[in-house]
Amino acid sequence: MTIPKKYIAHLDLDCFFVSVERIKNPALNGKPVAVGGSADGRGVVASASYEARKFGVRSAMPTRRALQLCPQLIVVRGNHEEYGDYSNKLYKRMFDFTPIVERASIDEMYMDFTGCESLYGNDLPALMTTLRQLVWKEFSLPCTIALGSNKYIAKIAAGTVKPAGVCFVPHGEEKNFLAPLPIDVLPGVGTKTAPLLREKGFRTVADIQRTSRKQMNTLLGEVGTHLFTIANGEGPDALTVDWERKSISREETFDHDIGDISQVTKILHSLSEDVCSTLRSYHWKAKTVSLKLRYADFTTLTRAVTIKPTEDDTVVFVAVNELFRAAYSRKKLVRLLGVRLSNFSDREGGELDLFPGDGRRSQMFDAVDKLRKKFGDDVIHVGS
Repeated sequence: MTIPKKYIAHLDLDCFFVSVERIKNPALNGKPVAVGGSADGRGVVASASYEARKFGVRSAMPTRRALQLCPQLIVVRGNHEEYGDYSNKLYKRMFDFTPIVERASIDEMYMDFTGCESLYGNDLPALMTTLRQLVWKEFSLPCTIALGSNKYIAKIAAGTVKPAGVCFVPHGEEKNFLAPLPIDVLPGVGTKTAPLLREKGFRTVADIQRTSRKQMNTLLGEVGTHLFTIANGEGPDALTVDWERKSISREETFDHDIGDISQVTKILHSLSEDVCSTLRSYHWKAKTVSLKLRYADFTTLTRAVTIKPTEDDTVVFVAVNELFRAAYSRKKLVRLLGVRLSNFSDREGGELDLFPGDGRRSQMFDAVDKLRKKFGDDVIHVGS
């Protein structure tokens, strides 16, 4: 029995958050833009345009530092619910081309085209170009797509042709393709592993290919074995189709450390509204509510509580506020607050509502979300 060649594609939306903001405001096109926290506070960059990256602006960088590097940087607050809507629509659209799509994150997905070759004239590389053009035409989103024999090859290949590129690594050419690339392209090579490998003389993937699995294991343990496998062109070629988001979270780092409980309460209420709005966009309810609390000295606490599945801003706020009051030390100022929802169930599933008004309250929240989406988050709030 002949085992069919695997064809795995990786689709990566380029500067996704920034791209969505540019759809809403075309005046941002061609300018250095970052989506992230407060421009004059301790917020961080969630996404940066390529124009901004030329100045050294990167994701996870403090916004204040980003502005120092690029004074003309335009910082946009962002709307994660809208980003989720775009991501969901694109994800569903890709099922028109292949029955197997794995969602890796809000801006990345894998597609399995194994066995689909004849459907596309035995020219899957050409299909990748068609798909890239389709994503731009239908969604106005730039993306990069790469095709290879497994997920690692496809993802690494996409990284070599960003932005808005297309790449195909033929079967049997995986090692040759990887050989000249820097070791940093390999998943698992991070800020700690890279310096260690360079200290031992590893600069390119070819250097790892020339060693042995045993030597890599001796050097880095299981991580070394893993890197040797990837460097030699091997990787997973089966997709996980039942993707499920594990959690929804929102956090805020403050311009100045705060100790005013009334201010903390307002922030927790705002964060609760934010995560619940995203929760409802997926038509889910959450059973676990978590608090993240970071003091001015960077001491960080996390607390969680399990409640009846809910999508209600007020219920989540009450739960997280109680967690805060139980954990808070009045002698310390607060640097960061975060609210996280997890343990999801379908909105229509689970137990029946205990109170007749619950259904009407869900309808009310649907109306609230529509108003916020049209006029902004601050147009309406639900009493706490």
